[in-house]
Amino acid sequence: MFVVLRDGTGFLQCVLTDQLCHTVEAVTLATESSVCLYGVIKALPDGKTAPDGHELVVDYWELIGSSPAGGTDNVLNEESGVDVMLDQRHIGIRGETLSKILKLRGVLTQAFREHYIARGYNEVTPPTMVQTQVEGGSTLFKLDYFGEEAYLTQSSQLYLESAVPALGDVFAIAQSYRAEQSRTRRHLAEYTHVEGECGFIDFEELLSRIEDLLVDVAQRVMDGPNAYLVHELNPGFKIPKKPIKRMDYSDAIKYLKEHNITKDDGTFYEFGEDIPEKPERTMTDQIGEPIFLLRFPAGIKSFYMKRVPNPTDPQDKSKELTESVDVLMPNVGEIVGGSMRMTGYEELLDAFKENGLKPEHYYWYTDQRKFGTFPHGGYGLGLERYLTWMANRDHIRECTIYPRFVDRCKP
Repeated sequence: MFVVLRDGTGFLQCVLTDQLCHTVEAVTLATESSVCLYGVIKALPDGKTAPDGHELVVDYWELIGSSPAGGTDNVLNEESGVDVMLDQRHIGIRGETLSKILKLRGVLTQAFREHYIARGYNEVTPPTMVQTQVEGGSTLFKLDYFGEEAYLTQSSQLYLESAVPALGDVFAIAQSYRAEQSRTRRHLAEYTHVEGECGFIDFEELLSRIEDLLVDVAQRVMDGPNAYLVHELNPGFKIPKKPIKRMDYSDAIKYLKEHNITKDDGTFYEFGEDIPEKPERTMTDQIGEPIFLLRFPAGIKSFYMKRVPNPTDPQDKSKELTESVDVLMPNVGEIVGGSMRMTGYEELLDAFKENGLKPEHYYWYTDQRKFGTFPHGGYGLGLERYLTWMANRDHIRECTIYPRFVDRCKP
């Protein structure tokens, strides 16, 4: 009788013989039962295979916790639909593939943290219950905070900006929330946000730091003892090479037209329009390498981004650009969004008014421009999206233990 033992560190094939197989516990043993086995590790006989090339020849064993007859196959199997797999996620994560992804997620999180520490950043833990917005009011999760309206945070960016004068370059690895009605392969309502904010830099330095982050973190994972997880999940994985390709937003619009990538109605995307996920991914997959997409029009980006004149028409403020960047990865799409930030107090107040926001709610943020403003910039990276790219997963929900998205808030 063979038993494959799993303890979170790996797998071990165990062999039970003779009287060890003739007990009630042995006859009724089902998958996912908890057992304790004693014996001797031996090399495999010629022609036999097992995890790590050895097996445990058992002398004695105990049943610690039984499983129902039929084991987990009655709950979850290869024929289960998506909703069943998500409902039974607590069983699914015991499977070999999902457990590898979750282990790699932990390794990846540690690699991000090690990158920042090595580069001299300080880690901060901003609040996730807030009364301000960063990325638009339509994607806010509202809550009653002791009688006051509050929200789950969309991003820690504003708080990180406030920390730079006190701590220097800072980062946070925290949960963010977006109430988007999106059912795409890359959207979650709750995700882990890796965010960095840097003082006294310009746009080129910001791009250099993001590039360094993407490459160094991948290198740390692949140089570490857990690189086997990447090799097993994504045998063809390659660390990005510097310099990463750069493309202006205006050139992306031209690319879409030249390659006949259109809207659903057959018309082309024009300058000033947001490029949705589908055409963005089509372009990225066609180019076949990571892309820094740069300098988006101010009208389609967030209020806090630094604005610069459009070189084609410097006098027309309606055509202003932003010092902004989206990082696009093949098979995933956008995984990073970043920008230089506005530094002028009056300019920032005007941006609040343009977006219908009340500056008084952001007094602690606008004060950063009153008390010693300085050039600074930052970015946010979706950990699950980075993992989706690294592990070559088809859907982002594979990359978090209990995914949250539209109509899914259990288990």
